[in-house]
Amino acid sequence: MAEAHQAVAFQFTVTPEGVDFQLSREALKHVCLSGINSWKKRLIRIKNGILRGVYPGSPTSWLAVVMATMGSSYCNVDISMGMICFVRKYIPEGCRPYLTLQSRTLISMGIFSTGVWVTGIFLFRQTLKMLLTYHGWMFELHGQTSRITKIWAICVRLLSNRRPMLYSFQTSLPKLPVPKVAATLKRYLESVKPLLDDEEYYRMEVLAKEFQEKTAPRLQKYLVLKSWWATNYVSDWWEEYIYLRGRNPIMVNSNYYVMDFILTSHTNVQAARLGNVVHAMIMYRRKLDREEIKPVMALGIVPMCSYQMERMFNTTRIPGKETDVLQHLLDSRHVAVYHKGRFYKVWLYQGSQLLKPRDLEMQFQRILDDSRPPLPGEEKIAALTAGGRVQWAEARQAYFSTGKNKASLDAIEKAAFFVTVDEEAQGYDPEDEASLSLYGKALLHGNCYNRWFDKSFTLIAFKNGKLGLNTEHSWADAPIIGHLWEFVLATDIFHLDYADSGHCQGKPNHSLAPPQRLQWEIPEECQKIIESSYQVAKALADDVELYCFQFLSFGKGLIKRCRSSPDAFVQIALQLAHFRDKGKFCLTYEASMTRMFRDGRTETVRSCTAEAMAFVRAVSDPAYMVLSEPWRLSTSQTAQFQIRMFDPEKYPNHLAAGGGFGPVADDGYGVSYMIAGENTIFFHVSSKFSSSETNAQRFGNHIRQALVDIAALFEPPPPK
Repeated sequence: MAEAHQAVAFQFTVTPEGVDFQLSREALKHVCLSGINSWKKRLIRIKNGILRGVYPGSPTSWLAVVMATMGSSYCNVDISMGMICFVRKYIPEGCRPYLTLQSRTLISMGIFSTGVWVTGIFLFRQTLKMLLTYHGWMFELHGQTSRITKIWAICVRLLSNRRPMLYSFQTSLPKLPVPKVAATLKRYLESVKPLLDDEEYYRMEVLAKEFQEKTAPRLQKYLVLKSWWATNYVSDWWEEYIYLRGRNPIMVNSNYYVMDFILTSHTNVQAARLGNVVHAMIMYRRKLDREEIKPVMALGIVPMCSYQMERMFNTTRIPGKETDVLQHLLDSRHVAVYHKGRFYKVWLYQGSQLLKPRDLEMQFQRILDDSRPPLPGEEKIAALTAGGRVQWAEARQAYFSTGKNKASLDAIEKAAFFVTVDEEAQGYDPEDEASLSLYGKALLHGNCYNRWFDKSFTLIAFKNGKLGLNTEHSWADAPIIGHLWEFVLATDIFHLDYADSGHCQGKPNHSLAPPQRLQWEIPEECQKIIESSYQVAKALADDVELYCFQFLSFGKGLIKRCRSSPDAFVQIALQLAHFRDKGKFCLTYEASMTRMFRDGRTETVRSCTAEAMAFVRAVSDPAYMVLSEPWRLSTSQTAQFQIRMFDPEKYPNHLAAGGGFGPVADDGYGVSYMIAGENTIFFHVSSKFSSSETNAQRFGNHIRQALVDIAALFEPPPPK
C-alpha cells in the first residue's frame, strides 16, 4: 500500500547483480526537516531558559546598567564606590600584557554591572516570594479591602508588571508549607465532629492523640526534610499514589470530560470542525513550547504555578503491573485517529510547515471516506485502556512489544494527542433536557472502545460537528485542560472561522499523502483479553447514571447581590440538597487549587462543616444524622474565562457547559458545576444505578430546589 512505503526512508531488493537500494526522497526530506526542527526547538528552549532565568531582567536592562555605569565613569562619578578598581586589580596577570588600562577598566565595569544586575534580580525574586506568602486578601469580605492588602497589591503589581513568559514566576512562587501536626488534627476533628455521635467522636479523639504522640513526630520529620529538598513535598506523591498506582479502570473512575459550546454552531461539517480545532491545538502547543502563553493570575495579580502545562501534549499513561508511568515526549508531529474500528496516523506538518485547517479537513475527510473494514481484533483494542490496569499491562507486554503491533502502538502513544471520529450526533437541544446528559455520557466513556483513555486527552468529534474532550487525570487538573479548551474554541470561531459552505477557509493541497492506516496482528488469545476488558468497562459504563442540566433561575449576578460567594452559595445548596435526598449529612470533598505555591496541584476542602449543618437544620429542621466516612459527595467547580479572547457579554450564546466526572463512592454522588454567567449555572451530577440510595436526576432536582430556597432567604420581606 502507498501509505506503508511512506514510513521508511529506503527499501532494498536482492538481485543477481547485488543489492538494489531505493531511496524515498519524501521520507528523507521528513527526516532532515525533523532534525532541523528539533534543533530549532532546542535553541528556542535555550533562549527561553536564559530569559526565564533572568526575569524580570532582560538583555536590554543589563545593557542599561552597563551604560549607566560607563556613563557615570566618564562623568568622573564612581557609583561603584571603589568596586570597579577592586575588580580591576584581580584581572589575571597573564591577561594584562594584552589589555590596556582602559580595556581592563571596561571589563571591570562590565563585571561590576553584571553583578549589580544579578543582585537586583535576586532581590526582586526574594521580595516577590515574600509578598506572595501573604494570603490575608483571601479572607477579606468583598468590597472591604484592608489597607495592608491594598499596599500589598500595589507592590505585587509593581514587581510583576513586565511582560512575563509562561514560567517566569516559577522560582518566585513560595513553597507549600508543611502544616503543624497539632493544627492538622485540630482541623480534622472539627471536620468530623458534626458527623459523629459523642461515643464515636471520643474514640476519634483518642486515636488522634495516639497518632500525635507516637507516629506523627517521625513522619513530620520526613515531611519537613522533603520540603527542604523538593520544590513541593506532596505533588509527586499525589500523582503517584492517588492516580498512577490505582489498579481499577481509569475510565469513569479517574478520567473526566469537557463539553463544547452548546448554544451555537458555526458548522455541522465534521471534518471541517476537526481541521480548525486540531490546527488551533497545535498553534497552542507552539505557544506553549515557546512559553508565549501568559501565566494565569488570580485576581489579575497573583501568579499561579504553570508546571502542569508541560505535559499537556505528547503524553501517554503507560500501564504497569504495580504502577503506571507517564511517558512524555518533547515533540510529536502527528495525531492518532480512530474511526469505525480503524486506527490511522495523520501527519500535522508538511516539511516544517503546520498543515492549514483546510488541509487537515481533507485528511480527516479521507478517513471518513475510507470504506475498508477493521482488521481482525482491531475494532476494540482501545477497550484495553478502559479495563483493569494489570490486565492491560500484561497484554501490552505479551502482544504489543514487538512487530506490527508495537509499531502501531508506538504511533498512538507517541502522538500529540488522540482523535476519535464518532458516527453518531451529540449536543444540547433546549427542547430535550436529556440530550445534555446523553452528550456527557458519550464524552465520559463512549462505547468503551472508541476512546484511548491513556492519552493525555482524546479529542472527540461527533457527526454533527460537535466536539468534546476526554482527559486523563494524572498529568494535570481540570483548569489546565480548560485553559487549552478556551483558547481552541475562541480561535476556532473568532480567528479561523468557516466558509459559507461550512468548510474550512482556503483550498486543500491534494498532493498531500493520505493518512497512514495502522496495521495490527491480533491473535485470538489477545482478542479474548480485549473482550474481557471490554466487558469490565461496559459493566462500569452501564452502571453510571449522569444527569446534566442548565439552571436558569439565576446565576452569579443574584448571588453577588446577596453579598455571598457564588461557590459558597452552591456548596451550601449541595449540602441542603444532599440532606433532602438521603436524610443525612456526609463527608464532602471539594477540590481546591494550591497553584499559588510552586508545583501545587489540588487540596481538599471539607465543606460539610458544623456551620453548614446548622444552616441546613435551620432550613429543614431535621431530627437525625449518621456517620459517613467515604467521600459520598465529591464536588468540583469548573474554571472558566481564564483567558479573555472574546467578550462573553457580547457573545452570550458562545457558552460551554463545563464538564464532569464519575462518582467517587459506589453509593455517592459526583457533582461538577460551572457558574457560567450572571444568569446561568451548569451542573453535571453522576451516580451509579447499582446503588439503591442514589439517583442522579432526583439529586439534581433537589439541587435546583435548594438553590431557589436559599435565594429566597435573601429576599426582603413583603411590605405590611
